[in-house]
Amino acid sequence: MATSPLRTRYSRWDGTQRISGLDADELMRALSDDVMQSGDLDLALQRLFRWGFERPDGENVPGLREMMERLKERRQEQLSRYDLGSILDDIKEKLDEVLRTEREGIARRLAEQGSGPSTTEEAAGAGETGEGELGQSRAEDDPGPAESSDASGGATSGEGESETRDLQRMLARIAERKIDQLNNLPADPGGAIRGLHDYEFMDPEARRLFQELMAMLQQQVLQSTFQGMQQAMSEMSAEDVAEMRQMMHELNEMLEARQRGEDPNFDQFMHKWGHFFGSDIKDLDELLAHMQRQMGAMRQVMESMSAEQRGQLQGMMQSIMQDPGLQEEMTRLGQNIGQMIPPEEWRNRYQFSGDESLTLGEAMRMMDRLKEYDQLEEQLRDVRNWNDLANLDDDQVRDLLGDETHEQMGQLAQITKMLEEAGYIRKTRRGFELTPQGVRKIGEKALTDIFQDLDKDRMGQHELRHAGGAGERTDVTKPYEFGDPFLLDLPKTVMNAVQRNGAGSPVRLDPHDFEVYRTEYNTRSSTVLMVDMSRSMLYNGCFNAAKKVALALDSLIRSKYPRDDLHIVGFSYMAQELKTTELPTLDWNEYNYGTNMQHGFQLARQMLGRHKGTNRQIIVITDGEPTAHFENGHVRFAYPPTPRTFQETLKEVIRCTRDGITINTFMLERSPYMVQFINDLMRINNGRVFVATPDRLGEYILVDYVANKRKWVG
Repeated sequence: MATSPLRTRYSRWDGTQRISGLDADELMRALSDDVMQSGDLDLALQRLFRWGFERPDGENVPGLREMMERLKERRQEQLSRYDLGSILDDIKEKLDEVLRTEREGIARRLAEQGSGPSTTEEAAGAGETGEGELGQSRAEDDPGPAESSDASGGATSGEGESETRDLQRMLARIAERKIDQLNNLPADPGGAIRGLHDYEFMDPEARRLFQELMAMLQQQVLQSTFQGMQQAMSEMSAEDVAEMRQMMHELNEMLEARQRGEDPNFDQFMHKWGHFFGSDIKDLDELLAHMQRQMGAMRQVMESMSAEQRGQLQGMMQSIMQDPGLQEEMTRLGQNIGQMIPPEEWRNRYQFSGDESLTLGEAMRMMDRLKEYDQLEEQLRDVRNWNDLANLDDDQVRDLLGDETHEQMGQLAQITKMLEEAGYIRKTRRGFELTPQGVRKIGEKALTDIFQDLDKDRMGQHELRHAGGAGERTDVTKPYEFGDPFLLDLPKTVMNAVQRNGAGSPVRLDPHDFEVYRTEYNTRSSTVLMVDMSRSMLYNGCFNAAKKVALALDSLIRSKYPRDDLHIVGFSYMAQELKTTELPTLDWNEYNYGTNMQHGFQLARQMLGRHKGTNRQIIVITDGEPTAHFENGHVRFAYPPTPRTFQETLKEVIRCTRDGITINTFMLERSPYMVQFINDLMRINNGRVFVATPDRLGEYILVDYVANKRKWVG
């Protein structure tokens, strides 16, 4: 047997395709930017939980909001598919078929009688034949004149014709009355059904169709309350109706006893009448819940119809219960159950806009389904965080939203657990906080973000400084010189000899043929990163960029230059040392004004004083000139900045310069005061100044840091 070739269908990603499972590293990458921006891990977790995120390949990982939208879309699909008015349309069509069949049957009966000349002649002929036989018999018994016999036969024939004409006239009158009855039926289905209850059908097929219609309607109406009503209603006898009436009476008595605070015998009731209900109903509360749901669905069908449609459906439902006692008990039951349904329940009015038809039973099941959508949406609105997802019904989520969304919701519920198990976050009394491992992960993300868009030639756009001792081998070769590490590139060396001597063997090597790999020389550095934490840094959109650079630089040093040292100082009104673990959730100083570079330089110089014999530098990230300084143990703030602030700050620059500390400044804004101060700083320290934007800050600092770690030998 030949097998068909495997076919693969490709489609554009629309966010609905199946998504692979999440992992902790991916979650940390998604959280990193938000944590850096807001400084609040709990808030970032909440946003990821509600809004989801986009993977680097463009794949969308949905959050709770998108899942709620999917729920709304599924509900709308049902509303856009069906036509609620078709409930009455279906009944009207069946009712029209009954009336059409009856009219056609009446016309056929009249036609059969109206084709009468032949029928009358046959009847007359049969009468003549019969009378002839009867006359012949009488003649034999009572012979008489022949004229008398002939006269008698003629009279009998005339009477037969008269009777036939009378029968035709009577049938015509009956048919006329029937047609008048049909023509005068109310236009609404309920009124028409009530009128046909007492109508005597002339056509047997029309009678059968009407009985089937009544059976269908009775079954649907009764099933709106009684789940187990599955038998054909068309065959209900008077005894069956009496039994149902008695069941409803006892049910009403039981419900009213419950309302009075009594404890009715539910088991006895179910033993007697359990065949009217589902077998899974175990107690009175379950029975009430079922009946409330059924009656609520019927109420919602009514609410979702127009006033005209609602009136027609109500009239139709009233018309099918002809037994006064049964109708009374049904009304009583509706009142008892209605009192138990909260006023706000089952009151939604749905706007159906489709064209597919529904029966009454299907419409009620649809309302039950829509109610489940509403309930799940309300539950999702009450979800505050991932822990609340455990309160949802798993089976209901899977049924209403599908297996894929159910699986994704399960992943959402596990996000904090995955991050905790990976060691990235931990739970405290105040909420979640990052662990050192989590901070390093954010630093790796920051480092990747900064370098991923760099072109190779961009590395050469920054100044290189040479320092340090021997380092690692590179992939670039050079002719050997005395003093070079003997890292021989043998193929290149042999090729040099062949080019010099020509082809042949043996190949004779000369010292000038030796080709060796270049080496990369690295320095050991100690760095203090000074981050401006003043109010303007936030207003200018620079603060998050500075934090990101600090984390990325920390990650770079840990991974590439583990012998280097990095310290971080934050400065505004005053300066303070910051731990790397504080960086992601670091916030700007809201209450104090000032840019106290003097204190920052002083603190940085003291830190670098502990690292002798290394290349020491201070990297300053700021968007403004110094506006505060310490004097006599107090902070002095002034804006515009005073000459005194500049003088005290430059004194610290002089001290740093004497200690061999280089100060490199990254300016995020330019002002006359800033330019004046920077010119003085460069004149004293000989450090470098870069003018950068927040989005390019990381590239400048990290690339420059790497550049200062390397030089070519030879």
